[in-house]
Amino acid sequence: MKFYSTDKTWVRLDDEEAVIGLTQQAADEIGQLSYIELSEEGTDVIQRDKVGIAESIEKTMSILTPVSGTIIQVNPKLEDDPGIINSDPEGKGWLCKLENIDLAEFDELMDKESYAKFLKKS
Repeated sequence: MKFYSTDKTWVRLDDEEAVIGLTQQAADEIGQLSYIELSEEGTDVIQRDKVGIAESIEKTMSILTPVSGTIIQVNPKLEDDPGIINSDPEGKGWLCKLENIDLAEFDELMDKESYAKFLKKS
């Protein structure tokens, strides 16, 4: 199950790891990505820390993590083809994986239905 933040990122729990990515809405808003820079593996992050920057011709977006943890892997495919995020942001376009996550922070996030309501209001 995926959880969503107000910062237009998602997180999915895979055993004891958290997989993080941009939502479809974020990918649509930024436009065709030309560049993405992500924090290095081994970096400790706290919920809502910046873990990367996504750039298109029109816009630059800071990527904020929905949960705290330690980055253990960044998606290696994004360096050569950041456009994967545009075509499959909630699948193959994942950004990074975290370990040592704080499960209590998931209580602050939204499920898909709540996220859809949030988008309608904003």
